[in-house]
Amino acid sequence: MKIVSAIRKTASSCIATILAVSLLIPVAYGQDPQQAPPPPDQQGPPPQGQYDNTPPPSFAPQQLDGIVSRIALYPDPLLAQILTASTFGNDIPDAARWSDEHHYLNGQQLSDAINQDQLPWDPSVLALLPFPSVLDMMASDMNWTNDLGNAVLAQRPDVMDAVQRERHRAYQYGYLRTNPQIVVSNGPYIDIEPVNPAFIVVPTYNPVVVFAPPRPGFFVGGAIGFGFGVTIGTFFRPWGWGSSHFVWGSHVVIVNNRPWGRTWANRRVYVHPYDVHRYGAPGANARFVEHHEAIPRSQHEREEVRAGHAHVEEHDHRH
Repeated sequence: MKIVSAIRKTASSCIATILAVSLLIPVAYGQDPQQAPPPPDQQGPPPQGQYDNTPPPSFAPQQLDGIVSRIALYPDPLLAQILTASTFGNDIPDAARWSDEHHYLNGQQLSDAINQDQLPWDPSVLALLPFPSVLDMMASDMNWTNDLGNAVLAQRPDVMDAVQRERHRAYQYGYLRTNPQIVVSNGPYIDIEPVNPAFIVVPTYNPVVVFAPPRPGFFVGGAIGFGFGVTIGTFFRPWGWGSSHFVWGSHVVIVNNRPWGRTWANRRVYVHPYDVHRYGAPGANARFVEHHEAIPRSQHEREEVRAGHAHVEEHDHRH
């Protein structure tokens, strides 16, 4: 009996030891799931998958000059919208298609249609819907658009410096000047602002021409076309129009009166504040319900706008 009693005492002691060790394991090797999380300033870096550790792309200054050359002479408000929208490359093709099929809407009608269809794309992309030709340019060359977006995310200061280099070249060679559509302020940094903030022109030019010395006898005044523009008014203010610009010296992009802070590292989690409702999740699988007649522009209409001519509607939408 004494031997049996000793065995029982030994077994009880071992079980107690095992239980004690098992209770200590969560403390030593992991957090108890019922335990409250530490304060934000003690939580450490965000979980894997929120902030992307993928190495960002890198572009040399000459590459950036080439990337921004086709948009560097756009008015600052339009350029700011293009730079931010380019970081949502997955949204661009569908947005370009919708914009093209609803080109006959403008002003309040277009603003209402955006909300009625509950379009799921980022507001920076929605801001370009009044500009079918701009979205068409971006969608027709997605390699360029993705390069621009990646450069903006990874090297925004360098992108802004590249814009300034191109603008200074165009100014130095006499191509870029104030005219009835834009005001060009020359100095350490060149701003390009619309004369009428409610009317945004989309310049047309050949980068090979305007960023190089003019050949003898060439009329520099006709190298940049300003025949096409879009009336923005106050209808698109919720998407940042009327309150978007650059602080060039600080490399800051202001969109909707707030510094735009999307970067390569936070691109999966950053949400810029807009005064609009966001519908659904943007991306390749985004869906919406069409409430309007879809009538794409004719080939002639597209060519006229690319040539910098004022848009003339060729369809009768009266019913």
